[in-house]
Amino acid sequence: MTLEIGTKGYKLNPEKLASARRELLPYLFSNFYYTEDFEYFDLIKPYLDLPEPRKSIDEISQELDEKIDALIKTTKWKFAYSKEGAEKRYNQKFDRIIENFEYAKKNGEFIPKLTFGYGIGLSAASYAETSFVIKQGNKHEGYYTIGNQRFLRYYMPDKPNFVSRFFMDKLLGFKWVDDTL
Repeated sequence: MTLEIGTKGYKLNPEKLASARRELLPYLFSNFYYTEDFEYFDLIKPYLDLPEPRKSIDEISQELDEKIDALIKTTKWKFAYSKEGAEKRYNQKFDRIIENFEYAKKNGEFIPKLTFGYGIGLSAASYAETSFVIKQGNKHEGYYTIGNQRFLRYYMPDKPNFVSRFFMDKLLGFKWVDDTL
């Protein structure tokens, strides 16, 4: 048990002052340290830093139990949602595989796929070698291609300078190939 001498005082809370009405400002700024015997204490009480009463062990234990129960509930919900999404993706993937086999059974070959990926560029994933050629007339010095695959060729009438070739290679992944016919 502690012995308190004198009256207990409280300071203003700046965060609570932001919501104070203008009519209260003269009472609030008459002093910065208020005691309970101040005549307008009940009026300015919401804007003071009042200590919260201490919680009992039972209250703290109950709050902790509620938080743990809420965490368990949200975790179970997230796992159920994740499981449902995984099952849906699994079923879609195998439905596509079965459709591809049925197509191959019917037509004698699988569906040729055309994909686009970052850094790789446009690629044809099929059994036959495919190529895409763009030319401007009959005169050309060489062509740009994506990486080392060379299925895409963009022929140029003049050879670009070193800076253009360097940045096309480093930034876009287009390699220059000299065409000597």
